Amino acid sequence: MHLQWLSHSIPFNLILAYIPLIATVTTTILSLVLARATLRYAEASDKSLALAREEFERQWAPELHIKLEKVSSREARLVVTNLAKISVLLQMVQLRRLSMAVPSLRYFLNEPLVGGTTWTDELGKRLFACTGDDYEGQIAVSITFYVSGRLFRTDWFRFQIQASHGEILRLDPVNIAARRVRVLDGAAKTRRELVRDVVGVAADSDGNSAR
Repeated sequence: MHLQWLSHSIPFNLILAYIPLIATVTTTILSLVLARATLRYAEASDKSLALAREEFERQWAPELHIKLEKVSSREARLVVTNLAKISVLLQMVQLRRLSMAVPSLRYFLNEPLVGGTTWTDELGKRLFACTGDDYEGQIAVSITFYVSGRLFRTDWFRFQIQASHGEILRLDPVNIAARRVRVLDGAAKTRRELVRDVVGVAADSDGNSAR
């Protein structure tokens, strides 16, 4: 009786007409669920890629640490540590007083520095060429270097120095967080700057020798 009443109350053709609609709604719901799951998976993949990229850059991006050490009353040492895994080629050292806008001293290098190792250089009279025989204040040092075909320069590492009558009384690092190394803009511009530096150094040397 119940089946007969149902078959009379709901036409069979109407049931057949609603089957595609029900299938479409079900498919749409499943599609939305799958799309949401895909978006979540894509977001998780992007985060994983970003973390992997950050880890790669942290391990392989060039990063140098510079330190000045007092060896004796008349001698200081430059200590450069390559904190990254990638090797670099040291090109130029610059020293300046913080009160001066331009470096007081520049000299050129061609020294390879393997990742995780340290390179040292005795400054000798170079330090007093920057500070003079009598000076108390801060000086800064920066290094230009090649890596992966590009020219980089470190931030200025600061040091507090006290010199009197050509003797180093005090030489301590200043704990200011340094920024990461930056790429120098334009290879042609960089070459011109280096050539200009070389010409300036040569002119200074000729002038000093003439005196």
